[in-house]
Order: sequence, then C-alpha cells, then structure tokens
Amino acid sequence: METSERKIDWFEVAEIKLSYSAKVKTSHRPRVESSRQLYEVFAKVWDQDRIEFVEDFKVMLLSRANRVSGIVTISSGGTAGTVVDVKLVYAAAIKANASSEILLNHPSGNLSPLNQDLRLTQRVKEAGKILDIPVLDHLIMTAEGFYSFADYGVL
Repeated sequence: METSERKIDWFEVAEIKLSYSAKVKTSHRPRVESSRQLYEVFAKVWDQDRIEFVEDFKVMLLSRANRVSGIVTISSGGTAGTVVDVKLVYAAAIKANASSEILLNHPSGNLSPLNQDLRLTQRVKEAGKILDIPVLDHLIMTAEGFYSFADYGVL
C-alpha cells in the first residue's frame, strides 16, 4: 500500500483580513446615556418569543460617543444557562472598532444576578482593561424589566 505524503510549504499560509462595514450612518445610530435607554434598545431588537424560553448572552458595541455600533449574540443556551467565551466577546468588539461595550443576558424570568453572572462580568471587565474596551454596564433583562449592574454599583 502506498502512502502519499504532501510536502509542507512553510510560506503557504492563510491571509487574515479585518474589516468593518457599517450599514447605518453614525448619525442614525441610537445614542445611549442611561440603563433605561440600553434596555429600550435591547428590547426593540430582541425576539420577544425567546425572551423567557432560553438564555442568551449579547453584547452591545458602542462608539466613543456612546452610539450603538451593533449588537452581537455571543451565545444561546438552554433554560438554565449559556456558555460565554470571552475571546468571542472581544473578537466582535475589536472587529467593530468598539470603544466600549454593554453586556446583556436574560435568564428565564429572574432579574437578580447569580454568582456566575458576577464572575463572568469580572472576567470580561478584566479583559476589557487590557484591550482598552471597558464594560460600561451589564444588564439582566426579562419580559418585565431589567437589572443594571452599574445602577446598583455591582460593576
């Protein structure tokens, strides 16, 4: 039986390109200045049929002027939780040239932050310090309201 081995060309590598293409003019993007405004923007883009069904984790990316560059879903899980990869949070932030970000998750009806919410927020916040992309707030959202880590001094 013959085996065919391919010679490796050490100069043959993939090219990586980073780009960002905004579809909405900066002046048309919402500017957020309070946790209430954050909640309202998230509520408008959220699939209301899913809000009490499964847990999702999203990130709102902001410009220096606190205009919303975009919202990205980082993970979607089951009824009890979802797994968040901090590298994906910052991959999206860097690609969008974000200056800051807002974290959001929605559990099935409970507005109180759990220990894992607090630990995750701290991990993302620490990574943001290194990359100079601060976490301004973390919202927990349900169909009936929201909890803001910043408003309660937890951030």
